[in-house]
Amino acid sequence: MELERETIVEIVVSFVAVSIFVGAVVFIGMTYGGTEQFTPDGGLALLGAIVGFVLLMFGVGVFLSGR
Repeated sequence: MELERETIVEIVVSFVAVSIFVGAVVFIGMTYGGTEQFTPDGGLALLGAIVGFVLLMFGVGVFLSGR
């Protein structure tokens, strides 16, 4: 089974976007919480990461649909 170039590009772009989000969540968790209780600033940072991820995926979708 051979994948088209467009499908491979969509997979790679989506994988990179999700990896950035997971990396941001891990970074926020280690910076604001670690093994202790999560701080309110960490909650705000996590909310920002989630909103940023939604906007990033929106941008990725617009980019990929416009190709």
